Amino acid sequence: MTLSILDLAPITSGGNAGDALRNTIDLARKAEEFGYSRYWLAEHHFAPGVASSAPAVLIALVAAATSTIRVGSGAVQLGHQTPLSVVEQFGLIDALYPGRIDLGIGRSGQRRAELAKDAFEPKDARVVDGLLIPPPFDWSKLAKHPHLAHYATLLQQPGAQTPDFADQIDDVLAFLNGTHDAHAVPGEGADVQVWILGSSGGQSAQVAGERGLPFAANYHVSPSSVLEAVEAYREAFKPSDVLEEPYVIVSADAVVAGDESTARELAKGYGLWVRSIRTGAGAMPYPTAEEADAHVWTAADRELVKDRLDTQFVGSPEQVAERLRVLRRVTGADELLVTTITHDHVERVRSYELLAQAWDRP
Repeated sequence: MTLSILDLAPITSGGNAGDALRNTIDLARKAEEFGYSRYWLAEHHFAPGVASSAPAVLIALVAAATSTIRVGSGAVQLGHQTPLSVVEQFGLIDALYPGRIDLGIGRSGQRRAELAKDAFEPKDARVVDGLLIPPPFDWSKLAKHPHLAHYATLLQQPGAQTPDFADQIDDVLAFLNGTHDAHAVPGEGADVQVWILGSSGGQSAQVAGERGLPFAANYHVSPSSVLEAVEAYREAFKPSDVLEEPYVIVSADAVVAGDESTARELAKGYGLWVRSIRTGAGAMPYPTAEEADAHVWTAADRELVKDRLDTQFVGSPEQVAERLRVLRRVTGADELLVTTITHDHVERVRSYELLAQAWDRP
């Protein structure tokens, strides 16, 4: 199947981290039954509503609970760790589950510092061959939030300086293929797929292309820049021992139910949850529909989350599958990476099951 899953291990209102992690294990097992290709775990910190703060640990637990589905990171934030520590962690998992592990790498820490300095350039929404490309979100304001600056100091040793991202990727590859002057044990020779994740046409796309690695572009968080991200990757691509041609996976946020009305009820908490992230508070425990209905929305609130709500795929299996096919066609994606959050875990599992069934139908 050309569908995969991105899981944040969401903590829902009234729940806790243990519940979230047990739900992740259960969903991974079901995803394997439904035929999904990959199961990726995100990395988030200081978020009351997200339990996936240590993806390597969670990947090992998911790999142990499954048998065939690929399991990986979407993505390890390399700015918070050294290349050696990342390779050792994933090499250790690969030693037990060889040929099933994806090492997805991101640079959100470095990107956040850049966004705080960049001047925001507003653009109009447009529709490209049926795909909505909304106006860009002004990340510069969020990147300057004092909470994020403080958190950044807690994620690194005092005085630590993050090397250039390209150099870090080169070190990761060298440790894996045994060309580094030091040897990662376990890690050297590990049969892991290295992916680069990116939300723009910047350094992540360039590095992935120039090194001939597969690339994951982010439509569900940064929908305004997905086309420039995949275009930059393809333009930079050089064949490698890993790939002869570019290979792209594109993310999307979706909620599926038996009919559109039910799906929209299940998705009600999404706007309030996105608002919590974009105000700098960190992802809140995922709210119920009733909690979402109780929130008094201001015009500023609605503008804050509009691009995410407008690009969330919500509806019946046929409706969502068709919109995902448009996303795949317009971006030229080889795979789609679907993330679904609902307050009720049973409904989240059912959403993925219905989508898999609709995707398989001609």
